[in-house]
This record gives sequence, structure tokens and C-alpha cells, in this order.
Amino acid sequence: MPAPTPPAVSRTYLVTGAASGIGRATVAHLRTQGHTVIGADLDGVEISADLATPDGRTELVDRARELTGGRGRLDAVIACAGLAHFAPRTLQVNYFGAVATLEGLRPLLTAGTDPRAVVVSSVVSLHPSDPALVDAALAGDESAAVSAAEAAVGRGEGHTIYGSSKRAVARWVRRTAVSDAWAAAGIPLNAVAPGTIRTPMTEPLLADPDMRTIVDAGIPMPLHGHARPEQVAPLLAWLTSAENTHVTGQVVFLDGGADAMLRGDGIW
Repeated sequence: MPAPTPPAVSRTYLVTGAASGIGRATVAHLRTQGHTVIGADLDGVEISADLATPDGRTELVDRARELTGGRGRLDAVIACAGLAHFAPRTLQVNYFGAVATLEGLRPLLTAGTDPRAVVVSSVVSLHPSDPALVDAALAGDESAAVSAAEAAVGRGEGHTIYGSSKRAVARWVRRTAVSDAWAAAGIPLNAVAPGTIRTPMTEPLLADPDMRTIVDAGIPMPLHGHARPEQVAPLLAWLTSAENTHVTGQVVFLDGGADAMLRGDGIW
């Protein structure tokens, strides 16, 4: 098999959640295309940072500057890091970690060529959410959002934290993408909302017949069923490519039809 043709211009990407799942597949896809990729995760990649904490978020930005030769320049950021635990840490990574990644690295993007950014949301953002958690997140009040998550756990509703965090980040993208800091600066900002993806996070659920039935009822995927991380990577790559000049503020569902099944023919 012939080697892939390298791109005419190699771009520099930073991908969070790069050690597994969608993030790992995206890193591999981009490198196959000949791009330079800086991976970030808890360990095992170029940047080790815990995005559930303020210190970890600062470490991510500082190391990104160092690894770009001190120039502080990136062409694209893909925020894949995420958790699905029934605990406040899920909110801290999925929302506050993602927003801090995109906001913290935006100055590096403004110095890049054809800068682009995308974050991974989820089709679960369409499920019932915790309004107090979502509102606190969007207000930027991490303490209040964590308290709301803890209250949800106390009520036996910890399962709502994941979907609430993904709804909040999708709404943040919608609000933020058209702002002067992003649109006027020429930086498309989007979200991708996958359906059920076979990753280390979901495999234990899908291996249990009863849990798989519950998952499939909540995320019906009539087109080809569950997806693999490698099937998400090309969409993330295109949204952060120089070819994407006008798609911004969108939540793009890569879900085998789950969005259409759950919402019917309504646009929103």
C-alpha cells in the first residue's frame, strides 16, 4: 500500500484526551496526514495535565507554549478530553476543562495559520439535564456547578451530570463562536456530538446485554449502529482544517441518526 500523500501545508494541532478513545484516534489520523500533533492527557503523551483542576489547565497552556518552541502558535485545537463518571469530576473535565482549554489556547490560535477549534459534546446532551448545573456552568461559577453536581449525586441522579456537562459545552459553543474573540478573529469554533462510540469508556456497558439495551434505547442509531473512534476523527479533522471557512457555532451530530430519532423533524 502506498504511503499517504502528505498535506501541501503541515499544520500544528493540540488534541486533549489524546491517550485513548476519540482523542487517540484523532491524533493518529492527523499524523497519518502529515500534521504535527501535540497530545494532552493525564499521562502517556506530550503534555500531562489534569483538566479537572485549575493547576492542570494552566499547565496545559504553559506546556503548549513551550512545545511550540516558545512561539505560542497553534493552527488548531481539538478538545476531546472527557469523563462519564457519576461524579462532579465529570463536569469539571467535560465543561470547565474544555472551556479552559479553548479559551486558554485561543491566543496561540490567533498566531496560527487558518486557526480552527472544535470540542466533543455528545448526543446525550439531548437527554434531560440538570438546569441548575447547566446554568451554573454557563455562568462560569465552577463552585456552584460542582455543588449542583454533588446535589444530583445525593438525589440519586448522578447519571445526569454527563449529559448536563455536554449540553453546557454545546451551548457555550453556540454563544461563543459568533463573538469578536472567535468569529471576528477568523477562528471557526464548533462542537461534534457523537452517538455511542466503542471506546474504553463505553465497552463495559456494551458488553452487558441489559446495559446495552438501555444504551440503545436512549441513543438509537439506525445507520450502521455503534461507531468506532476512527470514524469520528475525519470529521474533527475537517472542521479544524483550512478548508472549513464558514462552518461555525454548530453542534454536528455524528450519531447514526440518533438526533433525528430523538427529536423527529424539529430543527431545534
